[in-house]
Amino acid sequence: MVQPAPRPESAGAKVIPIKETSLYEAQRKIYARSVSGTFANWRWAMVWITQAIFYGLCWLPWNGRQAVLFDLVERKFYIFGLVFWPQDVFYLAVLLIISALALFLFTAVAGRLFCGYACPQTVYTEIFMWVEKLFEGDRAARMKLDAAPLTGNKLARKGAKHAVWIVIGLWTGFTFVGYFTPIKTLAGSVLSWQLGPWETFWICFYGFATWGNAGFMREQVCKYMCPYARFQGVMFDPDTLIVTYDAERGEPRGARAKKADHKAAGKGDCVDCGICVQVCPTGIDIRNGLQYECIGCSACIDACDQVMDKMAYPRGLIRYSTEHALAERWGRGQILAHILRPRTLVYGAILSAIVAAAAAGLALRQPLKVDVIRDRTTLAREVEGGLVENVYRLQIMNLAEAPRRFALAVTGLPGVRIASEQIVEVAPAATQAVAVRVRVEPDAGKRGSNPIHFEVRAINHDEVFVREKASFLLP
Repeated sequence: MVQPAPRPESAGAKVIPIKETSLYEAQRKIYARSVSGTFANWRWAMVWITQAIFYGLCWLPWNGRQAVLFDLVERKFYIFGLVFWPQDVFYLAVLLIISALALFLFTAVAGRLFCGYACPQTVYTEIFMWVEKLFEGDRAARMKLDAAPLTGNKLARKGAKHAVWIVIGLWTGFTFVGYFTPIKTLAGSVLSWQLGPWETFWICFYGFATWGNAGFMREQVCKYMCPYARFQGVMFDPDTLIVTYDAERGEPRGARAKKADHKAAGKGDCVDCGICVQVCPTGIDIRNGLQYECIGCSACIDACDQVMDKMAYPRGLIRYSTEHALAERWGRGQILAHILRPRTLVYGAILSAIVAAAAAGLALRQPLKVDVIRDRTTLAREVEGGLVENVYRLQIMNLAEAPRRFALAVTGLPGVRIASEQIVEVAPAATQAVAVRVRVEPDAGKRGSNPIHFEVRAINHDEVFVREKASFLLP
């Protein structure tokens, strides 16, 4: 019989207690300190610009309609004077390619500019933090308020803050839906309490998303949900402008009196005040080097420059620079000279070519589309006079926002002609289906399929012309 193994105690072995370790870091709320300065002004300028466009563009009239409207019900997409149909999905693909290349170019030149200044998460976080500061005070006051027991004053401040947040969120959701349902119609439905279930759902959904992302999740969206933070490194190179801490100048850091000779004491310019960490919206310490959590907002630059001013030290301990510039001690001129390098030149050339091609395509775009579909119920038939007739269905799309009359013609076979109506009137930005009967002599071509072309031309607008290929069957 096999004897059981002795317990560690009986064998004289030392018992090591098991320590449980959590795989997940406890959530630490970040209280970002407000800061002023050049880059803070740029961020707020972008807040005003982006929100003026977003909130105002849907109210801009154009040709008796909304200037920008993505009408999903009618399957028409209006962008100022342009009308796009589902068949124009090619332009959407081009827009996505242009956006991706622009992101690559800007990131290669100056890091996460989009994240720091124009990303909706950054913009709405700035707005929500401003509201939070309005009701609860700056960093120290907010920390004190959160640590205090629940009182009437605390409840009132928190309640007012959330009430304003919810209003901003709902207005954002309402505006977003207003780009898909005409905004004035949507506003009338809201005021008359006749809002449809889908509009109600999407307004509440986007309102809740805005409230949750900008009010609560904030840096968690940038750190864990946004994929850009994960792959940004592949778009950086040693000549990319990034927010950097000059360790050679700042170290060794340490506190000191303003009038003390820190150089004689063997200290660098960094006074280790920690303000650069306090103003960071993601809570990182830029002095530890570039981290994927850094969104490039430059709040730490503004904060550090203010400290340097108070200490009468030169600005720029934290600044926009590059890895090469720090290593080689380059000046501003040398840094700017390295912006034009193979990577940025290639990105810029491709981006310029695609933008030019897209602009040319839109400028030369015909405000007319024609689809030709054969009537499959009657492939070919003999009619009076011994002629052979084929029937087609022409789908004529008038992309102009004015009614137009179109003349129909057919070519390709000797004596071929249209035996039905040859003038078609189409309403503005509308589609008209027309049954067209085409006749020809039985000996006008070979047996089987013969190529023909339909020609559709706008009357009084000869430049609006489309020629579409079809086939004529001879038995």
